[in-house]
Amino acid sequence: MIAAPELQTEFHFAQDTDTRFSSDTDFDDPDGRNIIIGKGKAKKGKKGPGEKGKGVGKGPGRMNGHHQENGMENVMLFEVVRLGKSAMQSVVDDWIESYKHDRDVALLDLINFFIQCSGCKGVVSGEMFRNMQNSEIIRKMTEEFDEDSGDYPLTMAGPQWKKFKSSFCEFIGVLVRQCQYSIIYDEYMMDTVISLLTGLSDSQVRAFRHTSTLAAMKLMTALVNVALNLSINMDNTQRQYEAERNKMIGKRANDRLELLLQKRKELQENQDEIENMMNAIFKGVFVHRYRDAIAEIRAICIEEIGVWMKMYSDAFLNDSYLKYVGWTMHDKQGEVRLKCLTALQGLYHNRELNARLELFTSRFKDRIVSMTLDKEYDVAVQAIKLLTLVLHSSDEVLTAEDCESVYHLVYSAHRPVAVAAGEFLFKKLFSHRDPEDDSMPKRRGRQSVNANLIKTAVFFFLESELHEHAAYLVDSMWDCAAEILKDWECMISLLLDEPLPGEEALTDRQETALIEIMLCTIRQAAECHPPVGRGTGKRVLTAKEKKTQLDDRTRMTEIFAISLPALLAKYSVDSEKVTNLLQLPQFFDLEIYTTGRLEKHLDSLLRQIREIVEKHTDTDVLEACSKTYHALCNEEFTIFNRVDIARSQLLDEQVDKFNRLLEDFLQEGEDPDEDDAYQVLSTLKRITAFHNAHDLSKWDLFTSNYKLLNTGIENGDMPEQIVIHALQCTHYVILWSLAKVSEGTSKKEDMLTLRKQMRAFCLMCQRYLTSVNTAVKEQAFTILCDLLLIFSHQIVSGGREALEPLVYNPEASLQSDLLNFILDHVFIDQDEDSNSTDGQQDDEAGKIEALHKRRNLLAAYCKLIIYNVVEINTGADIFKQYMRYYNDYGDIIKETMSKTRQIDKIQCAKTLILSLQQLFNEMLSDLGPSFDRSSSAFCGIKELARRFSLTFGLDQVKTREAIAMLHKDGIEFAFKEPNPQGEGHPPLNLAFLDILSEFSSKLMRQDKRTVHMYLERFMTFQMALQREDCWLPLISYRNSLQAGGDDDTMSVVSGISSRGSSVRSKKAKPATGKRKLPEEESSSSSEIWMSREQSMQTPVMMPSPHLTSTIMREPKRLRPEESYMGVYTMTPDQQQQHTHPQTPQPQHHQTPLDYNTQVTWMLAQRQQQEEVARQQQERAMNYAKLRSNLQHAIRRGTGLMEDDEEPIVEDVMMSSEGRIEDLNEGMDFDTMDIDLPPSKNRRERSELKPDFFDPASIMDESVRSTHFLGYDAFQR
Repeated sequence: MIAAPELQTEFHFAQDTDTRFSSDTDFDDPDGRNIIIGKGKAKKGKKGPGEKGKGVGKGPGRMNGHHQENGMENVMLFEVVRLGKSAMQSVVDDWIESYKHDRDVALLDLINFFIQCSGCKGVVSGEMFRNMQNSEIIRKMTEEFDEDSGDYPLTMAGPQWKKFKSSFCEFIGVLVRQCQYSIIYDEYMMDTVISLLTGLSDSQVRAFRHTSTLAAMKLMTALVNVALNLSINMDNTQRQYEAERNKMIGKRANDRLELLLQKRKELQENQDEIENMMNAIFKGVFVHRYRDAIAEIRAICIEEIGVWMKMYSDAFLNDSYLKYVGWTMHDKQGEVRLKCLTALQGLYHNRELNARLELFTSRFKDRIVSMTLDKEYDVAVQAIKLLTLVLHSSDEVLTAEDCESVYHLVYSAHRPVAVAAGEFLFKKLFSHRDPEDDSMPKRRGRQSVNANLIKTAVFFFLESELHEHAAYLVDSMWDCAAEILKDWECMISLLLDEPLPGEEALTDRQETALIEIMLCTIRQAAECHPPVGRGTGKRVLTAKEKKTQLDDRTRMTEIFAISLPALLAKYSVDSEKVTNLLQLPQFFDLEIYTTGRLEKHLDSLLRQIREIVEKHTDTDVLEACSKTYHALCNEEFTIFNRVDIARSQLLDEQVDKFNRLLEDFLQEGEDPDEDDAYQVLSTLKRITAFHNAHDLSKWDLFTSNYKLLNTGIENGDMPEQIVIHALQCTHYVILWSLAKVSEGTSKKEDMLTLRKQMRAFCLMCQRYLTSVNTAVKEQAFTILCDLLLIFSHQIVSGGREALEPLVYNPEASLQSDLLNFILDHVFIDQDEDSNSTDGQQDDEAGKIEALHKRRNLLAAYCKLIIYNVVEINTGADIFKQYMRYYNDYGDIIKETMSKTRQIDKIQCAKTLILSLQQLFNEMLSDLGPSFDRSSSAFCGIKELARRFSLTFGLDQVKTREAIAMLHKDGIEFAFKEPNPQGEGHPPLNLAFLDILSEFSSKLMRQDKRTVHMYLERFMTFQMALQREDCWLPLISYRNSLQAGGDDDTMSVVSGISSRGSSVRSKKAKPATGKRKLPEEESSSSSEIWMSREQSMQTPVMMPSPHLTSTIMREPKRLRPEESYMGVYTMTPDQQQQHTHPQTPQPQHHQTPLDYNTQVTWMLAQRQQQEEVARQQQERAMNYAKLRSNLQHAIRRGTGLMEDDEEPIVEDVMMSSEGRIEDLNEGMDFDTMDIDLPPSKNRRERSELKPDFFDPASIMDESVRSTHFLGYDAFQR
């Protein structure tokens, strides 16, 4: 219907060559604006474009072509729509009455309404409407547009604009609905509105383009609704006509046949007219704007075409329109891709339309499947939902590979994605039931309907090979499969009951997976929030959710209170199963044990737990038992006494056994027996696991454990695991004692005892840091870091001043031992760590686990730095590893630097420069003083300095003092070690200034002046004249301080060295905030360098072109106090005077030479270096040639050819000159991955070209490569 051949019409949208309208459409109309609105012949009352507006000034209410109320009516129309308070029906009815009275006046009001809705302050007058073409009117309105602000009604924020878009769209819909029977067919109102909207949609101004596109699309939607009604009426009329004609001749009413025939003809004419209108909007607006540079406009088009296809599927649901949605699924912006998916969901939801979507599905199915991994989570969610609808319509469309790509998303950390994937999984695997199951009576246990579905869930979980994420799987399917997942009777039956005849029993792996899934379902039902890592936190439950939660807890307690002892008895030997089963009582409603009279089952549970404790030595099992006792020992419930007695009996036995075994173990004169050691270790493991959750202070475990640890230090043959658990148990003793003291109910003797025990234990841990065994040292280090943090000065915060005697400040020896441990055990290569653990880290999982352990060790030490427990400068050894171990610990080190800067900016800066100095000294010791500055070691230090500089941010005021102190320390370090060969050679650390220059950009303008003066205090007169390569760091650093500084503060020698150079032209100004094109920048910089090198007698070697700011504006006669003698001293006495600036002497009295003599002497020195200058000139020439060749290469690479100035994004009327307003819109549309066919009316459009209007795309890489390549060539 819409794609019918174009018909001739008398109504044309006037073209204006000055506006440079252009199109980029797939249709044959090269102009793209010869809109088909009228039918084949002109009708009475229709005006051509040249006759538009005739008689406008003749209507009543007009004076001199202007409305008598000065545009009040259209202002009111805009205000009513903006406020959205009045009924839109009455507003439209009033306008229709005005149109019937004088259609020109009413239409002018409607035109001004659209102009004002675009945010334009201009008003279209009657004279303009009568005498000007649409293109001229639009250009006039563009000139009157307020360009100060980019906001317009559709984008404005605030409550008054909140409902503007909906009111605006509603107005258009109501307008068409109220005019659908007469006015829209008068070939005047709709022609004018469509022409106006089409012209505005092609404007450069984003506000015009956005507003008119929205209006045109909503107008199209309203016309589609009218066309649908006409189609229905035509079908009804046709049926009535056929029924009447099929009657017998005697009963046939000929007049009724004539009436029906006439009615059908009128409906057909109206439908043709509507088709032409829709054709005009579709070809004039949609096919151009669905590829607009603005994502919001593209989204509007795709959203509305989805509405058309769903509303009037007979006309629009075909491949001619579906292709636009398919192409746009490759859009660059997630907002547009999301509209594509939602539009398709409305189509696939209707099963009756599936047959028409088969070709589209086969063509774009792969794209939809790939969008499930979209970087925008909202898009991924809707893609999965769309695939679920596709799966619901037909099981054969999606292949097994397509389904598997969605299955694994149930383990996604983003919950909406996981829930959508869970629904897809449920539809695919769990929604197919046998019809016989529904007809049979409901069964329970392993004979229930859910038994096979639960098995399917277990099989899927095992096949996915993500056995540590059962909680994620349960949470993903909780919304759609809660009935299956909460069938705990069936799960218990599958675990305890014997299989039915012919039924295959669950394997050991399947039973383990089922127990884990069962635990996750119980946790989900009891806590009613997603697992850790999925979701932002606990949300407030509704009343219905709270009731469901209470019912589930009661039900699960009643079920598992009876069956849990049997489950524990059956699987008591299996550590993994027992660990999961022992967590179930944590979610029970313990009151049920009393109200349900289930005390005997509680006693049975306690007996099973006791047996498990005595039987197992695995840490996970013992900790699970400890947590279960802690959950059951709740004083709020009546079962507390029963559980507390059982717990006390168990602990009494274990502590007595431990003391007895330990005494025998330590009294043996010979080496301890392995069996005795195993018994001691097993008992100590149980006590340590329980001491974590229970207070065992009354058993005085500190004495026995300290004795055990002391013996291990003295003899050195204590088994590793015994020492580790003894350290951990003693740590728990200290923490439980601190908890008691913190409550304020303990005696003073208890605090003194705790202080003594804590300090003795810290000393013991420090001694174990030198142990041979790595695991023991790691345990001692972790405990030491925790204790130092707990008993630091912060223990007295929060009104706990009474705990001040417990504050413990580590001594310097302890800080040194901790730092050495970090350097020896954390900052190591992966291979070294693998070798140190006897090859146990060969597999990838082992390496990841080892890295995780090292990260925890580093984080523990960094917390000591952050909380000022150890000196901040100890962080220098940590910070210097930032680049080398960036992938492993970069985030931890960066966060530590950030926190220390918050504590003390200056001390942090001194620590950073100290770390660089340490690396520099290490490099000198390895490579010697005559190292190559292009070596990897030196470049690595320089890169580290650059990274450190970036961490200071952009606020120079906040970091002013810190940066200045950093430069001060760096300068002192650079001149600290004089060269033993004499003053004519650079100091040994002078190359450090090259590293220090990375921080020069962080100095404020006035601070650069101060730092430069401080640098000159360390320089001698001979240093300022040196130009050898070994002095380049000094030259580079001085130039970095002078860049952007005041000329008056620059060195006199620098000024004299540039006297012979040509003066800068006014065009070669310093770089400002305005970016230049690469050709201009590269050419200007190369010209400066060329003129400089050709005119200077002794060229100064510069590290990079951006350090050329030492060129003076013009040579000027220096005052005596500005001469070089005021900066560089000649004698030791003068040096001594200069080092004490607080008592300056008049410098003109110190000058032994006059100004001319100084200049003559310096020029004589330069004449001796003519050979060097000539070589450097040749290098400069090579550099300039390289820069010139590189410019041509860049221009060729980016496609900036002189014969190709036509922009590719023509729909927004971008000219080759470009406009700053459009650049601000981020017009990077041509980088979109849209699968579009080549345009038929454009040359060579098969491939999208680079965006010539984005200066960043041209500048970044080309300028960067130019600078680096130029520097390398110049050095060579």
